[in-house]
Amino acid sequence: MKKLVFAFLVPAVAMGVLVVSAFAQQGDASRGKKMFVDYSCYACHGFSGQNGPGKRLVPMKMATVVFTAYVRSPGTNQMPSYSAKVLSDQQLADIWAYVKTLPDSPEAKDIPLVQQLKAEAGK
Repeated sequence: MKKLVFAFLVPAVAMGVLVVSAFAQQGDASRGKKMFVDYSCYACHGFSGQNGPGKRLVPMKMATVVFTAYVRSPGTNQMPSYSAKVLSDQQLADIWAYVKTLPDSPEAKDIPLVQQLKAEAGK
């Protein structure tokens, strides 16, 4: 009986993930950039999405639906929740698309000033 339930459960869950992914909204990065500023996302996440007191957004590792769910209910008192009345799913998809365009920070080995400081410290 357990094998039978498992045999049906795994494909059903996989199909659900595919259906959710298929209906995930496509975002527009240019509209998302405007909303990132208009809704003051930069105040906590920085203009680069990675240099503020809020959660680091870059590199964006969340899928659109996960990002939307997080913004709706962040589970922390550091970030307010944004209901669909405040930001629609499409608007959040736009913000997500914008954040995806932001470059990741370079590694320390690729920053000349860091290498210079390391060299000077070794003298």
